[in-house]
This record gives sequence, C-alpha cells and structure tokens, in this order.
Amino acid sequence: MERPESLDGVEEPRMVPEGVSLGYARVSTRDQSLESQRQQLTDAGCYDVYADHGKSGATMTRPELDACLRALQPGNTLVVTKLDRLGRTVRGLVELLDTLKDRKIAFRSLSEGIDTTTMQGRMMFSIIAAVAEMERELIRERTMAGLAVAAGKGGRPPMLQPHDVREARRLREREEWSLDRIAAKFKVSRSTIIRALRQDGLAGDGYAGTKPANSPREPTDGQSTQNPDSGPNIS
Repeated sequence: MERPESLDGVEEPRMVPEGVSLGYARVSTRDQSLESQRQQLTDAGCYDVYADHGKSGATMTRPELDACLRALQPGNTLVVTKLDRLGRTVRGLVELLDTLKDRKIAFRSLSEGIDTTTMQGRMMFSIIAAVAEMERELIRERTMAGLAVAAGKGGRPPMLQPHDVREARRLREREEWSLDRIAAKFKVSRSTIIRALRQDGLAGDGYAGTKPANSPREPTDGQSTQNPDSGPNIS
C-alpha cells in the first residue's frame, strides 16, 4: 500500500483507522526476502505493512519502524511475525513495548503467541519485562564487583603476576641478570621490576627506598661499569 510523502521527501504518517492492526517486517541483509513475513502479516489481518530491508535488529531506530510507530494511534495494534523481527535486545524490546502500552497501542507477535489484548499475552509481556530487569541488575552487579576489584588493586590489575615476581627474583639473585634484561623478558618497564624486587633488596643499591640523588645507576647490558672520567683500563 502506497504511503504519501511530503514535498521535502519526508514520509508523512497516514491517518490509520481506529482499531486496525499495522504489521512490521524486517530482514537483516539485502539478499533476504520480506515476502514470507508480508504474507503472514497480511493473513493476520494487518491494514498495512511496514518493512525494513537490510536493517539490523540491534538498534531500535530504523526508517520503516519509525514510520510505523508514528502512524500507530491509540486503539491500534502493532503486529510482527516473530519478536526478533522487532528487535534483538531484551532491553530495547521492553522499552518499546512499554511505550506502546503508555500510548494505549496493543502488540502481537504471531510466533510466540504474545497478544497484549489478552490476559495471557500481558502475562507473557510481564515475564519478558522481569527477565529484562534481572538482566539489568546482573549487569549492574557485575559492574560494581569489577569496580570493587579494581579499587582493591589500586585501579588496575598488576603487570607482574606472583609467579613472574618469583622468576624475576631468581634471575636477579642466582643468574645475576641486569634489571633491564629482566624487564625485557617480562615486557615491562625497568621501574616495574625495581618495585617488584625492592622489598627483597634485589633491585640494587639505592633502590631500597627512594633512590638517592647521587646514587649511581646500575649499568644496563652492554654498558661498561668504568668511570667515564677515568682513563682507559689497561690492566
């Protein structure tokens, strides 16, 4: 059925008779057909069918869905073949169905047998709403738990795990590896290794606490320990 457009190309909502049903169909990709959904909605007695072709159900903002919602009036019914044709997120579906309820617009899903004009349909909607509420609470609890764990660890997880620290101690104490070599092995900064080994006194002179200003820096691999002001070592 043709729907009129305004002069600027924006579709104007039709005046829909009171008490009729409007169908909505959707497919996610352009190579899918809408004909089966259109036929089912027509057979279900829909006065008109709005269809989004190649639109994802992850978002609740779609051109034909928006047009359908504008056309619906109190006393009308929105009909879909399956609930996931309307949307794929529980939260989005519940919010939309709540909006329809507030506008006194009924809702039917043919496959799931949901019909908010009946007691059973309203009960089914209540179950869906309860599941959505539980989902929101679980997300909130997981978020709060994650924040608590992060706060307990100083805001971020440690860069070195306990077994890494033990291995770094072994390399430093027994193998006499330099701090830079250990840092390269674990792909962390030199300061991270210093912090990990400081409490055992393995970080080197000057790293037991705050490094003194005149404390010499430990030589890195390949660097000489010779004083640069002294002459060449000829011994």
